[in-house]
Amino acid sequence: MSGARAQLHADWRRRALLLSLAGFVFLGGFFIGHQGRASSVAPGSDADPLVARSYVDQFLVLAVVELAKGQTLEGGAGTEIILRSGTARAIASPLGGVCDLTGGRDLPQGEIVKANHLLLVPRADGRGIRAETAVFVMVRGPHTIK
Repeated sequence: MSGARAQLHADWRRRALLLSLAGFVFLGGFFIGHQGRASSVAPGSDADPLVARSYVDQFLVLAVVELAKGQTLEGGAGTEIILRSGTARAIASPLGGVCDLTGGRDLPQGEIVKANHLLLVPRADGRGIRAETAVFVMVRGPHTIK
């Protein structure tokens, strides 16, 4: 073999060895980490529920909420809001506004919220919406109505 070709062959073998070792370490850690986790408690029983209904209701279900004129809806971190009817304005915080995922922008304090746009509250710091008229919104995630 020529010098360059021998070097290329050695580099390939070195990379193959490193990749094999990385795979071995990953799989070994996976199997070692999952030993001894057997339990006599049946999954889904009262002693070990698969998921609490309150979790499903709070984080997975879109709830329809009606706000009267002047009421606010403050979202927790990760709360999703969709304005279905009426007029509402964004409530921002010193750290930023409400994420309008449909419009691809951040809504600053007081900006009119567009109907049927998906809004995301990034932090639990008072961000949300204020109803200018009676409104219906769909909400998923922790929220407070004031």
